[in-house]
Amino acid sequence: MLAWFQALLPREERFFDFFEAHAAALKCGAGALRSVLDGGDDVPAHCAEVVRHEAAADEIARQVQLAVRRTFITPFDRSDIRDLAGALDDAIDQMHRTAKTVLLFDQREFEPDMRALGDLILRAADLTQEAIPLLRNLRAGAARLNAIAEEITAIEEESDRLCDEGRRALYLGAGRTDPTVFLVRGEIYQNLEKVVDRFEDVSNQISGMLIEHL
Repeated sequence: MLAWFQALLPREERFFDFFEAHAAALKCGAGALRSVLDGGDDVPAHCAEVVRHEAAADEIARQVQLAVRRTFITPFDRSDIRDLAGALDDAIDQMHRTAKTVLLFDQREFEPDMRALGDLILRAADLTQEAIPLLRNLRAGAARLNAIAEEITAIEEESDRLCDEGRRALYLGAGRTDPTVFLVRGEIYQNLEKVVDRFEDVSNQISGMLIEHL
C-alpha cells in the first residue's frame, strides 16, 4: 500500500539540479587545474581558483545531504543520491589536494605528461557534465551513459600509463641528481592520476544506478 501511495506522489526533481550544478563546478575546477599545469607566475592564482570551485562544490554537496533528509520522495534511492554526491565531491576534493601540493612546494614548472594528464582530467569532466543530465531519463540516456562509462574507463587507463611513464622519466632524469624533484613532482603525478580515478568512481556510481533502475 505504501509503495502504491508513494508512486502517486511527485518526485523531488531538484536533486537533478544539484547534480548538474555539482558537475559544472567540477568542470570549472578541472579547467583551473589545467591552467595551473601551464606553469608560470599565474600558478597561485589558478590554484586559488581551484579552491574556490571546491568550496562551491562542498556547498552543493551539503545541500544535497540536507535535501535527502528533508525530502519524502526522491528520484533514486537515498543511498544512491548520497553516494553520487560524495563521488562528485571527492573528484574536486582531489583537485584541491593537487593544487595544495603545487602551492606547498612552490612549483611553477610542470612536465609535458602532467599537462597531458590535465587534458585527460578536462575530458573526464566534460563527459561527466554530459552524463549527469541524462539521469533525468535513464531509459532514454542508457546507451550514451554506457558509452561515456567506457570512455572514462579508457581515460583512467591512459592516466595510469602517463603517471607511470612520467614518474619513470623523472627518476631517470632530474631525480638522479636531485631526489627532491622526484619526490615532489612524483607526488603531483600521483595526485593528478587520482583525480582521474575519482572521475571513474563517479562513472561507476552512475553505471550502478543505471543497472539498478533499468
